[in-house]
Amino acid sequence: MNLSVVLPMTLYLLAVFIIGYLSSRHLRSTPHFLQAYFLGGRELGGFVLAMTMVATYGSASSFLGGPGTAYTLGLGWVLLAMSQLVTGYFTLAVLGKKYAIVSRKMNAVTLVDFLKERYRNQWVVILSAISIVVFLFSAMAAQWVGGGRLIQSITGIPYEAALFIFAVTVLVYVAIGGFRAVAMTDAIQGLIMLGGTILLLVATIQVGGGVSQIINQLAEENPRLITPYGADGSLTPLYVSSFWILVGVGVVGLPQVAVRAMSYRDSRAMHRAMVIGTVVVGIIMLGMHLIGVFARVVIPGVEVGDMVMPLLALEVLPPWVAGLVLAAPMAAIMSTVDSLLLMVSSSIVKDLYLNYLRPRATEQNLRRLSITVTAVVGLLMFVMAIRPPELLIWLNLYAFGGLEAAFLWPIVLGLYWKKGNANGALASIVIGVGTYLLFGRFWPDPLGMHGVVLPVLLSLIAYVVVSLLTAHRNQVEQREIVQRFWGA
Repeated sequence: MNLSVVLPMTLYLLAVFIIGYLSSRHLRSTPHFLQAYFLGGRELGGFVLAMTMVATYGSASSFLGGPGTAYTLGLGWVLLAMSQLVTGYFTLAVLGKKYAIVSRKMNAVTLVDFLKERYRNQWVVILSAISIVVFLFSAMAAQWVGGGRLIQSITGIPYEAALFIFAVTVLVYVAIGGFRAVAMTDAIQGLIMLGGTILLLVATIQVGGGVSQIINQLAEENPRLITPYGADGSLTPLYVSSFWILVGVGVVGLPQVAVRAMSYRDSRAMHRAMVIGTVVVGIIMLGMHLIGVFARVVIPGVEVGDMVMPLLALEVLPPWVAGLVLAAPMAAIMSTVDSLLLMVSSSIVKDLYLNYLRPRATEQNLRRLSITVTAVVGLLMFVMAIRPPELLIWLNLYAFGGLEAAFLWPIVLGLYWKKGNANGALASIVIGVGTYLLFGRFWPDPLGMHGVVLPVLLSLIAYVVVSLLTAHRNQVEQREIVQRFWGA
């Protein structure tokens, strides 16, 4: 174990604990526990909002799985990864003011709160909550694995022990600190991710002898590594373009990202976050995936793609600097895990328990249950992550696709289309998730595209057609909803 590497990481984890403790003191004094625990009291400024969106979206797949795949496929994967540039800007542009205003008007704390008030249908609520729990379990499993592997690569301890350290750290500060702890740590983590990316990219280029020499060596090894089509020719134009749906515009349908659009303080904060978030995402995504490709020259022969980034940092940087840089992927992983933990916890506590099992639960009961559920979910994740997959990016992207197939159109059309109704939303969720699961099993890349594209298209058709066909039903209730949302 290299103490020069471990010490900076230990100090970082200690800082996270302190933030969680300070946030827990704030929670004890607030009269509105659910809003404070799951939404931070809607007080985020522009910089913190930008950083929490970047840190939530930038995850183990961005800092470990993404560079690992770029290491295997070459510059074509860098081109594909840059479809993520628009995520924060597009999410806030589409949801923006209307989503924040509506959520405040109805006192919505979660995405499912919004869907409940917009559609007033218990099956929309139940299926939405179940979709969040099921798919976010997959996404969290990927992050748990990434955290364990990262600590393992730094310390040399067995994977199971590294996973335990990661799990305890995350569970303590999320369970006691809630969304406020998550947002504050995300602001720090976003800066660490940005600085770590730039530092490691510069060091990698220097050790590799410059960009020209690195590109020449890649071309000598396999000319396809420097083409848009990937080392094995699998990155076709249609397949790469389809990722603009999965990790670009479709991100609006991710509950953990959409909930951020409820949490900012005012319009000025939102506009600042759009600019800051876009710049930071661009630097991190371009930098990390270029690092993955360039690492093929600097450290050839790495068999487990998820280990490329940690091994590269230990190779090209002094130990204490490597410890600081490796706090970047740890920050990305922890910031995603904490957000997903709160999403699952809020779906169980707020969307299912409070809505259907015990609507009159006391504030004290909700406090205890929220913390308990967060801890139990985290422990379940620990058990799932003991036997990890080889490349965790695919597990993470699978979860992304499922959430987008379920929520993209009920959110967007629910905000902007007055004729959309509960029947359309229910059909969209069922068709979207059902076809996504079926295609994933029997038709993994339909028509040469990523498996999310057709389910998203079919869920759109289902929403529109069923809403129009059932427009004559519940017209009085629909008029009330339109009046509340649009004032006309």
